[in-house]
Amino acid sequence: MQKSTNWQLFKDYLSFWWQSGNAHTLHSPFMYNLATKCFYDKTKYTDYQKLKAYQKALSQNNEIITVNDLGAGSRKLSSKQRKISDISNIAGSSFSDMKQLYRLSKYFAPKNILELGTSLGKSAFSLALGNLSANVITVEGDKNLRNLAKHHFKQFQQQNVQVINQDFDDYLTNLNKTNQQFDMIILDGNHRYQPTLVYFEKLQKHIHNDTVVVVDDIYWSAEMKNAWFALKTHPCVRQSVDTYHFGILFFRKEQFKEDFTIRL
Repeated sequence: MQKSTNWQLFKDYLSFWWQSGNAHTLHSPFMYNLATKCFYDKTKYTDYQKLKAYQKALSQNNEIITVNDLGAGSRKLSSKQRKISDISNIAGSSFSDMKQLYRLSKYFAPKNILELGTSLGKSAFSLALGNLSANVITVEGDKNLRNLAKHHFKQFQQQNVQVINQDFDDYLTNLNKTNQQFDMIILDGNHRYQPTLVYFEKLQKHIHNDTVVVVDDIYWSAEMKNAWFALKTHPCVRQSVDTYHFGILFFRKEQFKEDFTIRL
């Protein structure tokens, strides 16, 4: 798979910036409220200190673990032997991303959250902290990463997260035997075109009218840009938001079909 070069990412960002707007350009009340009350919420939540502490614990951890990438891998970390601090600082969610996910969870107050791609657990921790009444299930194919995330959830006493070590296809096959519904779904574990679309199709049974789907790294490669286009034009998707760092899909039948590009 061809990953985007720094030059390509720069060109993609310039294109995004040219097309994007802010809250003042949004005529949809639903999107305007999302932007002003969530994306641009400047409240200094005390929970941000917990997010920072979680990130710091990882960024200062020089333990080396073996990681077997089951998806497209890392852009900068090619060796299977990796320092936890390197994974956190180079490939993990930034503090800004963690705060955005925290606010999304706080704003939508989802009861059941599914994440495909735990990695170090930054995203799952942010989502779980944003809504303590939520039940967060996060799936990680690599056993060492799963164990590491589980250890940190216990260390930070985050009890509303369940970490499952399983291949995504196997997990979704078993999930399809149930009628489990999710209010929020995070797709962040493969970064390839075909698997991303396959996972999305398998998740259709578990999506309802108000489900929020977050797709990470939508500009990570040409494949992911194509995957994002396919997802946002899917017949079941009513509205999409491109924030450059991640995309969000909505299925609200009461909304007009519309795509938004919003600067954070």
